[in-house]
Amino acid sequence: MVYTMNTESLSLLTDLYQLTMAAGYFKGGIGERRAAFQLFFRKRPFGGGYAIAAGLDDVLRWLEGLRFDASDVEYLRTLTGADGKALFDPLFLSYLSAMRFSCDVHAIPEGTAVFEHEPLLRVEGPLIQAQLVETALLNMINFQTLIATKAARVCEAARGEPVLEFGLRRAQGIDGSLSASRAAYIGGVAATSNVLAGKRYGIPVKGTHAHSWVMAHKDERTAFAEYAKAMPNNCVFLVDTYDTLEGVRNAIEVGKELRAGGHKLLGIRLDSGDLAYLSIEARKLLDAAGFEATQIVASNDLDEMLIENLKQQGATINVWGVGTKLVTAYDQPALGGVYKLAAIQDERGKWQHKVKISEQAVKTSNPGRLQVRRYSNDARFVADAIFDVDHAPKAGTTIVDPVDVTKRTVLADDLHFEDLLVPVMTNGQRVGKAPPLADVRAKARAQLDRLHPTIRRFLNPHVYPVGLDARLFEEKVRLVQEARRPTLKRVS
Repeated sequence: MVYTMNTESLSLLTDLYQLTMAAGYFKGGIGERRAAFQLFFRKRPFGGGYAIAAGLDDVLRWLEGLRFDASDVEYLRTLTGADGKALFDPLFLSYLSAMRFSCDVHAIPEGTAVFEHEPLLRVEGPLIQAQLVETALLNMINFQTLIATKAARVCEAARGEPVLEFGLRRAQGIDGSLSASRAAYIGGVAATSNVLAGKRYGIPVKGTHAHSWVMAHKDERTAFAEYAKAMPNNCVFLVDTYDTLEGVRNAIEVGKELRAGGHKLLGIRLDSGDLAYLSIEARKLLDAAGFEATQIVASNDLDEMLIENLKQQGATINVWGVGTKLVTAYDQPALGGVYKLAAIQDERGKWQHKVKISEQAVKTSNPGRLQVRRYSNDARFVADAIFDVDHAPKAGTTIVDPVDVTKRTVLADDLHFEDLLVPVMTNGQRVGKAPPLADVRAKARAQLDRLHPTIRRFLNPHVYPVGLDARLFEEKVRLVQEARRPTLKRVS
């Protein structure tokens, strides 16, 4: 996150209503009551069959540094209500000044394949604290999960060939670019053009020259030759500044000079035109000249659909440079994750489950302090059960779709299982160290390999079974019925 680049507090990275609610909790005397919130999304992104969890490390870094410093409090002191008087009570501002994050956080590790309705993260602690962090957590998890998922889809289309992330210049600001590079790497890209992301996250960086390099010289062949002198160990020539196939021929001539000097023509890059036709013709020219190992890199507004289409056309592209449509999640600009109160302790410390109901079944939340259990056989993930931590599923449990109660899945009692949410913060202190980003990337690939291919397809994917444990489903029904119980009225 950009906050590591300066010393400014980011504790006010929140919506105003989080603070007004916190002030109300404080005044009402319930701010220290223990509560449980859960973060989840309701719909799989891009019309696909899964998402890849990402953004957790930035969340934990932000929570570790959560402090309302003097400048934060002074700014809040200047805010006024409709009557022109101070919006926040001085006692509440003093509380914020002294507050230190002390919640417990359980989360699904980054790089895990996740699905709709599953809590990616559970925050338990004082109501004020758990409420205040909502906006920032959604900001970080929503975006990075979206980009990691998009990257995974693009890499799926590339069928194991390297994908390079080229999106810095089109990303949504500085933090958007860094977060996108990080998340795209988790999703499977091989490298980025973003040098700051390379430094910060240890992501491999790639890049050679632009059209301006060619245009700055008297002709294309001279431009390639000069670049070869300057960077003999980094020669991928951009060949479409003037005439693409003539550019390939010029690259070949300079490639011969490189070879004579003990270096290699690593590749050529196509950035415009009919990529299928041009790659096929370029491959013929390269192979005929003895440059069978020289790779063809393609860019130009690529995404998973176009890559798949180019493959179907027989394109001979070896490396895929994907920028705008990856880092901006071009076809779905937001994940739509939400953060809901699911339980709160009463005056005696007993947990009371809470449910938010709606006329739309998909927007009715799931109550309780939730965990996700993933069932698998030796080869594949087969289903996920959402359950309350105080009531683990029994062998052979039945899970019920949260939106369509007619969809029920009985899980065999001999399946393996793993509970996905793990402790990542205890009493506001981080548990363990963040894994290397390369390990997170490898985890994402391994997770996808355990999903059935029909779940990974782009159009009309098979729906992976996710449901509420039968006991949790009954509890949800009870709470919804209780909330909707009509008030009896006297009829005169």
